[in-house]
Amino acid sequence: MGNEVKKYRIYVGGEFIEPANGEYIETINPASGKKWALIPNCGKEDIDKAVAAAKETFYSKSWKSLSPTKRGRLLRKLADKIEQHAENLAMIETKDNGKIYKEMLGQLKQIPAWYEYYGGLADKLEGKVIPVDRPDTLNYTLREPLGVVAAFTAWNSPLLMVALKLAPAIAAGNTVVIKPSEHASASTLEFAKLFDEVGFPKGTLNVISGYGRTTGDALSRHPDINKVSFTGGPETGKIVAKNGLDNFTKVTLELGGKSPNIVFDDADLDAAEAGVIAGIYAASGQTCVAGSRLYVHEDIKDQFLERLVQRTNQIKLGDPLDPETQMGPAANPQQLEKIQSMVETAQQEGGTVLAGGGRPDEEGLKEGLFYKPTIISNVNNTSTIVQEEVFGPVLSVIPFTTEDEVIKMANDSKYGLAAGVWTNDIKRAHKMTKSLEAGTVWVNTYRTVTFNSPFGGYKASGIGRENGMEALYEYTQTKSVWINLSDEIQDPFSLKL
Repeated sequence: MGNEVKKYRIYVGGEFIEPANGEYIETINPASGKKWALIPNCGKEDIDKAVAAAKETFYSKSWKSLSPTKRGRLLRKLADKIEQHAENLAMIETKDNGKIYKEMLGQLKQIPAWYEYYGGLADKLEGKVIPVDRPDTLNYTLREPLGVVAAFTAWNSPLLMVALKLAPAIAAGNTVVIKPSEHASASTLEFAKLFDEVGFPKGTLNVISGYGRTTGDALSRHPDINKVSFTGGPETGKIVAKNGLDNFTKVTLELGGKSPNIVFDDADLDAAEAGVIAGIYAASGQTCVAGSRLYVHEDIKDQFLERLVQRTNQIKLGDPLDPETQMGPAANPQQLEKIQSMVETAQQEGGTVLAGGGRPDEEGLKEGLFYKPTIISNVNNTSTIVQEEVFGPVLSVIPFTTEDEVIKMANDSKYGLAAGVWTNDIKRAHKMTKSLEAGTVWVNTYRTVTFNSPFGGYKASGIGRENGMEALYEYTQTKSVWINLSDEIQDPFSLKL
């Protein structure tokens, strides 16, 4: 993968500049454990400069005169740029977070669709005329941008999350400051170079980097931020929401998950097996929608677990750039430590490891942050491993006998991001989708998303939605306009109802 250490600069006001404090964070390649990049560790001066640039652009003539149609064209032009550079961006993401290259490349090839979709919607944000009960009065609404948006992305799929936030924010007429995770900032800083070539007014997009507890905290509480869109863990999400409340800042939160994957006795077991594997081991389990809770019907439990364990033990760990690799490493040392700790806790609480349960000792894997794909049984719904998000390749298994029983267990969680159901009974499928407390329910499939279908969570999994028209509305505010068409003089001491 090369030994070159690349030094990145932040992107502020249309210029690539060094951080004012001269500080940088070393980034390691999770697969090799070696340093490969330096990213800026921004301080208050950089944050103020980035927010000021976005604010100045938002109120500038160059931005106000850029019609929604022209904004849409620039977003579609950006889509073309990303498509042209997909391989390079995917390579950078693989080096940064350790996810396998073929998945990152697959994402990068799909990401342009978000910019194309919202580029097409930019000039379709319409208000409406309200049929008020006054023939002499015209009332209509306008959907207007909020102003400066602060977007926070997580380390598992940085550029996909950038697309989910940046595309609708700009389509709605806002300017943006992005702060990626300190564990995976390189691809977003690299992406800024493409954005710079498209032709948006300088200051439309600004990218800063640094630690969440300092740089991120200061950005989320900045008084000139009008909207925060955050993807990350629930505890940090609470801090972001509280920071926003101090300034009455609108907040969208896409947080964690502990998603149930439910297999009934009438399911197509071949399809269910593939879906369960995809739900927990794809991306090394480092996805917010990871199907980490497997509920399997008692009548097929032994049969299904036997084939699942066999398949899990065959998963190939290795170099994320190797086309044969199926699962890469944990993204950073802190995450690997968390995975190990939670598996140990599960065993202390009585859980039985059926597969994995530790780090590999093969040459070529020991140096990286790898953890074996793991299955744990003999747990119950109150077990720590069942209630808390691992964000790693660890599957907990619980048997069930009735629909009502599994619905109760599936909903017995503080999270509600996603859920999977495997059944060939159409009535059961509809009952389950209606009963499960989750923002997304997949039936006979798993881990499927697209640009025009809303995505978000119930309960502690978040506030608001991304994707689709609903995301576009998250970046606007509604103005009600009243126009008096009569010659009647209003009584100044009476509310006109």
